[in-house]
Formats: sequence, C-alpha cells, structure tokens
Amino acid sequence: MYPMDRSYTKQHEWVRFEGDVATIGITDFAQQELGDIVFVELPAVGKNLGSGESFGTIESVKAASDIYAPIGGVVLEVNSALGDSPEMVNRDPHDTGWLCKVRFSGSPKSDDLLDAAAYQKLVG
Repeated sequence: MYPMDRSYTKQHEWVRFEGDVATIGITDFAQQELGDIVFVELPAVGKNLGSGESFGTIESVKAASDIYAPIGGVVLEVNSALGDSPEMVNRDPHDTGWLCKVRFSGSPKSDDLLDAAAYQKLVG
C-alpha cells in the first residue's frame, strides 16, 4: 500500500530522495483521516525549511492540519496544481498529489524516518 521507494514520518508525511532533491507529500493514511481536502497552503519557493518544522497547512471539510518537513532544505518547487485542485491529494497522495521539492544537504537518512513496512505497522 505504501510505496517502498520513500521514507515516512510518524506525523504521516512521506519523502522520496533523488540525488540532493527530496519530494515531500502526505500519506494515503493522512488524506483518509482528513477527508475531502479543500485547500493546501504551501511554502514559498526559496524558503529554508528546518527538519520537523511546520511548512504549510492542509484544510479539509473536517479539519486543518499542519504539514511538517521530514528533512530540512531549501524549497525548489511547489505543486502549484494543488491551488486549483487540492483534491489531487485525496486522489493520488503518493504521486500527483505531492506537495513540494526541497534541495537538502547532508545525509537523507534520519532515525526519525520509517521505511514502508515500519510505517504500515504504525498505522495498522
């Protein structure tokens, strides 16, 4: 259910590393818990994110939830399509519903990140 090519946080974000760029999104579990997503607030390109820092908000018909950076770095790109179609996060949270891309420095490995099997166990 959860793609094996990425890491996951206990706060239900995912991160996929490609060279020195990390693509960040929320998990299928998170979007199911939120329900119908109606608005996504994302950081500005060029913003420097700290690991674990809140960088945006996802609002649904049920609640608003902060999004946390699984890794620190500089925002290179945001998924601008979510401005007109925030429901993309509901339809495809692990692919077209990605949130932002960050250039990171240092190691992509962290004790706070889970592999797909560990994340699946966390959410049941």
